[in-house]
Amino acid sequence: YRVKVATSGQSALEIVAKQERPDIILLDVMMPQMDGYEVCARLKQDAETKNIPVIFVTAMDEAVDEEHGISLGAVDYITKPFHLPIIKARLKNHIKHKLMTDQLESMVWLDALTSIPNRRRFDEELEREWKRAQRSGTTLSVILVDVDHFKDFNDQYGHGAGDVCLKKVASTLAASVTRAGDLVARYGGEEFIVLTPETDIAGVRVLAEQLRGSIEALQITHEHSSVLHRVTISAGYASVIPEHGKSALVLVEEADRMLYCAKRAGRNRVYGLRELKVARKISD
Repeated sequence: YRVKVATSGQSALEIVAKQERPDIILLDVMMPQMDGYEVCARLKQDAETKNIPVIFVTAMDEAVDEEHGISLGAVDYITKPFHLPIIKARLKNHIKHKLMTDQLESMVWLDALTSIPNRRRFDEELEREWKRAQRSGTTLSVILVDVDHFKDFNDQYGHGAGDVCLKKVASTLAASVTRAGDLVARYGGEEFIVLTPETDIAGVRVLAEQLRGSIEALQITHEHSSVLHRVTISAGYASVIPEHGKSALVLVEEADRMLYCAKRAGRNRVYGLRELKVARKISD
């Protein structure tokens, strides 16, 4: 196991909020300032931490104490003095159950066709990263991608070939986004979306252009495309420092608006506010 230690309830909550979520938490009850019961209650009230198993390890051995701990949502209650091999065995069982649960949840979060994260997973990650960016005052960016003239591709080559095409596009997009914390998901139909925390407008434009180039480089034949005789994508990107009281949906809506501009400008291109301003200046 990789173990992290907190010497108070408050510091434990801070570690869980800022770092990778633990698979299990061993929690004492009697601690300074904030007792273990309150720590457990706060963990269970937070949507991001409510499913982390909590085991109380405490000298409080009255039945009423154990009942209170279990009622707060703890999966186990171990009293002191304890026998270490028994604790290890119980911990192993709880970890095994947690990993099985994680595996089942991951299946719910994956797109059945492309095996990359689905929209449900994206929506959850967007909310999580939006709140984190609000706390830290950092930038959050998204790229919305659409396969150009995909309906024509399906009509020409059949839905089987269309499925193969989407799988290749999905795997290529996922392989092109390598930074830890970034997420590529299937957004619906022939649309994909990229969530990239702590990336400014210049950085997300570079990434969007890399994605566009990587799909064009696949050279998947598409004779009925008015752009090229190969499969291409259009992409709209947006970047923002989240404000309190604002919804994360405004970021996706802005990327969607930019995607529409990219399509209207001829497809096989990326569009953000920068390109929009340049286009307006030229047209003026």
